[in-house]
Amino acid sequence: MNLGINGLGRIGKLSLWHHVSRKHFSEITVNVGREIGRGLNDLASCIERDSSYGRLGSYLHGHKGGRVIENLDEEKGSMVINGVPVTFLRTARDPKDIAWQASGVKLVVDTTGAFTDPTADADAKWGSLRGHLQAGAEKVLLSAPFKIKSKGMDMPVDAVTTVMGINDEDYDSSRHSLISAASCTTTCLSYMIKPLMESIGAENFLSASMVTIHAATGSQQVLDRLPKSGAVDLRKNRSILNNIILTTTGAAKALVLVIPEMKSIGFIAESVRIPTSTGSLIVLVLNVQDDLESPLKRDRINAIYRDYAQNSPYLEYTEEQNVSSDIIGVPEAAAVIEGTETHTRTASISVNLDKIKSCALGAGADRMLSVPVTQAVVYGWYDNELGSYTNMLGDLTIHVADKML
Repeated sequence: MNLGINGLGRIGKLSLWHHVSRKHFSEITVNVGREIGRGLNDLASCIERDSSYGRLGSYLHGHKGGRVIENLDEEKGSMVINGVPVTFLRTARDPKDIAWQASGVKLVVDTTGAFTDPTADADAKWGSLRGHLQAGAEKVLLSAPFKIKSKGMDMPVDAVTTVMGINDEDYDSSRHSLISAASCTTTCLSYMIKPLMESIGAENFLSASMVTIHAATGSQQVLDRLPKSGAVDLRKNRSILNNIILTTTGAAKALVLVIPEMKSIGFIAESVRIPTSTGSLIVLVLNVQDDLESPLKRDRINAIYRDYAQNSPYLEYTEEQNVSSDIIGVPEAAAVIEGTETHTRTASISVNLDKIKSCALGAGADRMLSVPVTQAVVYGWYDNELGSYTNMLGDLTIHVADKML
């Protein structure tokens, strides 16, 4: 099968690395939509080198890895990378105009981040995901969460959000043509939430909150610049080189799509960007209805994660006291639980029953109810680029491809 990749930014480039390593696809077609530098040699140089992960040859073959790109053909826009034929399309930016059909591409991974609305028509003014379908693709994976721009619009029946190992069974090859792989943060978060939910029970979750201390992304500025007309978030225009920047995350909304039980649980998600190139951290805080005689303690929480990790290829448990650099490139770990930093506190919370409308009390009844509640804090690392997200996206891509055969 010929895999199509739209875009060669961070996730697009690293997806190319991933797939020339695995060699599941016999060939790959990448749409970059324009000329790159002075030609194919410059494009090959950009693919071969990476500021976060080093050289492609070393990634593929260790310290003995040399140049792995050969047979460059400027006229055809083709080269061979680690033995895999790769062709580059350099003319169309709008998905509906990309030559997927002529290239024999039926499965496309869109990594541009520019087309996230699954309700947008194929001929939308600035392009859309459905444009890939019009151009000949049968399935389109999105390396970002869906974002429906028009209020009141429902998720189309042919669109689904899935995280491998969490809800990949929700994908129906006979029905779904647009598949979102959620985000790096949602992927990590789902592997922090699900093990606890399966063990403790969703009915005992009272509330949850999280903050991701997130590495810089391409949407941020190297130096301060003036915001565009009408811009609301002025911090996005400040330099990421020397600032901690408060921002937002859609992880809470996306999490409900992969773990529906979260709909009934109060959940807040926040994000902070920091001046690192990759490697991020989620701090998860859970409030759980508990039992004072046998409260939820740190050792039990860590045991839940440790046991889950033994049976899942996507969760890792560690007590090695990591820093963010240690997470970069960790293979196929959606989340790395930092067990040394798990903390819990249990206390009795007094609830005034008069505040509960559905609770009718007789005369003289005790108006106060004591409820044992445990607050737990869990830390989860993730490589928001290659190690965690791109590898998970690669597995999902192959999962979808295999069901197309």
